[in-house]
Amino acid sequence: MSAKPGRAHHKKHAAHDEEHENHERWLVTYADMLTLLMVLFIVMFAISQVDQKKFAALRDGLARGFGAPSVAFSDPGTAVQDGQAGDSPLNLGAGVNGNADTPDDKALRNAVAGADRARQQRMQTDAKKEADNLDEIRKKIAEAAQKAGLMDSLRFTIDERGLVVTVVTSEVVFAGDRAELLPAGQKILDVIGPTIAPLPNGIEVDGHTNQLPVPTVNYPSAWELSTARASTVVRYFVGHAGIAASRMFACGFAGERPLYPPSDPRAAALNRRVEIVVLSTLPPEERALLPSAAAKAQ
Repeated sequence: MSAKPGRAHHKKHAAHDEEHENHERWLVTYADMLTLLMVLFIVMFAISQVDQKKFAALRDGLARGFGAPSVAFSDPGTAVQDGQAGDSPLNLGAGVNGNADTPDDKALRNAVAGADRARQQRMQTDAKKEADNLDEIRKKIAEAAQKAGLMDSLRFTIDERGLVVTVVTSEVVFAGDRAELLPAGQKILDVIGPTIAPLPNGIEVDGHTNQLPVPTVNYPSAWELSTARASTVVRYFVGHAGIAASRMFACGFAGERPLYPPSDPRAAALNRRVEIVVLSTLPPEERALLPSAAAKAQ
């Protein structure tokens, strides 16, 4: 009977010790968390420091890759010390750290220059080929117009848009202040339509009026009149030449894009026109070379 109280007291003391240990276990977790936080901050601080040698290598590698004469690219160490950024532009032409070009630098720049020359040559070749194709279209239209006796009503140019066929909209094409095609105007379009119908190119029709201070009666202004004339030509091509409507564009410019100034005697007759543009399929940067390519081919 006397042993039971002893064992009970022992169990109570053991439970008390176990409870005491459980209360202190959070200190271990807390210490671990503090250690991890300290390591995190040390790592963050370490990676925030710029390695000057690595930065210089990156800077020089970018310089060689771009092959430019200079670029504003500051040394971060200098920027930090001076309290400012962007004040130390890198001179890429001076090589690494301002030293003379290495053979690799020169070879890379020569390779870049050679690639640029090859690109320019390719663009010139594409522009010349396109100008030749557009000139063939011009010859076909001119031949058909010559047979029909309508050559005097047409003008041809090649600009950055493509082949421009200018139809002088005299009284035999459109009546004054009107946008309905007269029979003579239909004959001119019948000469042009069969040649451009099978082409894959888009067709833009631009309407222009002259700059004479003559008020419009049937239209609010020359803008509506020029656009209506361009739309009439588009509808005629779609309905009579079978050109897909999705290939056609109609634009009106009133008298804002004259070929001749008002003081020129030709202004009244030749500024009043419709331009049928066979649009080039070249990219914009190559289309810009079309006028010079066409001039060289003549």
